[in-house]
Amino acid sequence: MSAWPGKYVIGLTGNIATGKSIVRRMLEHLGAYGIDADALGNRAIAKGAPGYQPVLDTFGTWILGSDGQIDRTRLARIVFADRDALKRLEAVVHPLVGQGVDLLVRRSRQKVIVVEAIKLLESELRSKCDTVWVTYAPQNLQISRLKSKRNLSETAARQRIAAQSPQEEKIGVADVVIRNDGTFEDTWQQVIAAWQKIFPAARLEPVEEKKAAKGRLVVRRAGPRQAEEIAAFISRASKGALDVRREDVMEAFGDKAFLLLKRDGRLMGLAGWQVENLVARTDDIFFESGLPFDEAMQALTLEVERTSRELQCEISLLFLPGGFARQDEILNNLGYQERSLQSLKVAAWQEAASESMPPGSVMYFKQLRKDRVLRPV
Repeated sequence: MSAWPGKYVIGLTGNIATGKSIVRRMLEHLGAYGIDADALGNRAIAKGAPGYQPVLDTFGTWILGSDGQIDRTRLARIVFADRDALKRLEAVVHPLVGQGVDLLVRRSRQKVIVVEAIKLLESELRSKCDTVWVTYAPQNLQISRLKSKRNLSETAARQRIAAQSPQEEKIGVADVVIRNDGTFEDTWQQVIAAWQKIFPAARLEPVEEKKAAKGRLVVRRAGPRQAEEIAAFISRASKGALDVRREDVMEAFGDKAFLLLKRDGRLMGLAGWQVENLVARTDDIFFESGLPFDEAMQALTLEVERTSRELQCEISLLFLPGGFARQDEILNNLGYQERSLQSLKVAAWQEAASESMPPGSVMYFKQLRKDRVLRPV
């Protein structure tokens, strides 16, 4: 039984570039509340957070960037080349991450929690989980992913892999092993099969809500089974500028959820939406020609904010393409302000925005709550 009464906790781990985050998002699609413990670790050493000064005291001020934040690339060069240095860093970060996880779990409304942590088995979090899931990918695929997605050299990629315990050790203590070396659908089927063994009566798709009043625009959350409908709508709404296939949408489900705007059962618009590191981000927005912008955005943002608050998000970001942006009066009335990346102030918010902001889009910001995880009182 987990350390949190009334919660069922899935501990998700695996070596670098084996697809932990994809599996966590799949579990979120199935209804779990996801926590990225590694992202909490980054928050713990941000400027103003409780781990910032202890890390500087341990490794020196030369690891600081020009903005006064700890340069994680410089820090990584030290800790991935020296196991003792890595242990000293973990001695600072792990207790703080544990505090952050505990806070998020206790405040969550969901009954099932998935905690993604690369060092799950080496930390106290392991004893607090009801089950341990491990992701696996062959080393050549790990190296390829690190080179393409993180722009690491092969030498740096191999160094990071070598700094971790062998995958076989993790597999040996796993309750569930997910092989993430095929297509999204291959991985999705493994996750569904493991989920159904734990929760045999669980639904695999969003619950159908009551039929809306005639003429009313409503928002529904899509599931992977609607991938073909989503692909067809994006291709149509983009007027042929995008040729999207079902497989493309299925792959996108590894990063985000889709919100569908419907009127009288007809799909009128959609948005790609995700929550990562307590930041809600909405992009990939497509509306049917003639759909009023104010009506569509009000329906969309109300649902995004409702769900984001339930997921304990600190802020909501909208990334609007040139054709939708500059609707400042409408967006201001909804509580959103146009912002630059630098104006966000909080490092975790800046990082989230820079990772997600599509080229040529305009960013709009709304703060959902003032308290922040791992911010000192």
